[in-house]
Amino acid sequence: MPLIVPVCGLPGVGKTSISKELSKLTKWVVLSTDKIRKELVPNPIYSAEEKRLIYNVLVIIAKYLYQSGTSCILDGTFNTNYSREEIKKKLNLTSQEICTVECICPEDIVIARIKNRKNDYSDANAFIYRSMKATYQPIEEEHIIVDTSKESSSINAAKIINQISKIDNKN
Repeated sequence: MPLIVPVCGLPGVGKTSISKELSKLTKWVVLSTDKIRKELVPNPIYSAEEKRLIYNVLVIIAKYLYQSGTSCILDGTFNTNYSREEIKKKLNLTSQEICTVECICPEDIVIARIKNRKNDYSDANAFIYRSMKATYQPIEEEHIIVDTSKESSSINAAKIINQISKIDNKN
């Protein structure tokens, strides 16, 4: 059975790095909201309408891949309960078909990462990080939490896969 793995968290916490490493280990397809936005909107303004478009495109692609038997990693902020629930609802997923990963990281490390970004799809800066941090809603359902400041993305990805397999075995 394919799996949908939203990798969420604030800007700069390491979602994209974790997503890439998960993909290397599993061959699952990564769908990135930042990349989709840059492909569809050359000069994004980050309006509510634009955000809806990006997430709708993400859902359409994820749904197609999932229905064809392909597991997907959804690399995006998903900063509200509503945005996370919408993914589940629009993809018509049960709790056995989705496993959410939340990336966390101390703010000083996040700010340093954001300042050092090069050739990145994300436009987030320290101001955007702090703005989103003020409105970020904690994840209420069962999920995997990864502190990306502690170990490398490859080690964290291996740990995530291990945790996913334990969850699969429980179900």
